[in-house]
Amino acid sequence: MKIATKYHGEKEIQEKEVITFPQAIPGFPDEKEFVLLSLDDEGQFNVLQSLENQQLAFVLSNPFTFFKEYDFSLEEYIVELLEIESEEDILVFSILTVHDPFEKTTANLQAPIIINNKKNMAKQVILNEANYHTKHPLFEKSKPTLVKG
Repeated sequence: MKIATKYHGEKEIQEKEVITFPQAIPGFPDEKEFVLLSLDDEGQFNVLQSLENQQLAFVLSNPFTFFKEYDFSLEEYIVELLEIESEEDILVFSILTVHDPFEKTTANLQAPIIINNKKNMAKQVILNEANYHTKHPLFEKSKPTLVKG
């Protein structure tokens, strides 16, 4: 099937690539079908593109790439909703807020996107962890170097 995308123009996708959000993404109650598209050659950045709305596309990244200490547990009802059978079935992404310059981009660690890669079902999970919020800088700020002359 062909879909219109925000960043990739018209794109041919397979039905098996469609990711369903049974409970939709908070704030987008009518958007339940998406496709995950790579945004760069390394696969470090992706786009979660709505099948229905060409302009609705979230830029995502694996949070563990940038935040090594990131850790949380899924509640049992989420495991059941997404029919998760093992940890190998899970993909975790953070929605990015892209800034100009790109080095100021932030990641939402409070509400990761959890995808059951086997069943192509997903949910945005809201974590109640005090350490995580919606705007974590993706790139550490470089520390000024003190030069003595």
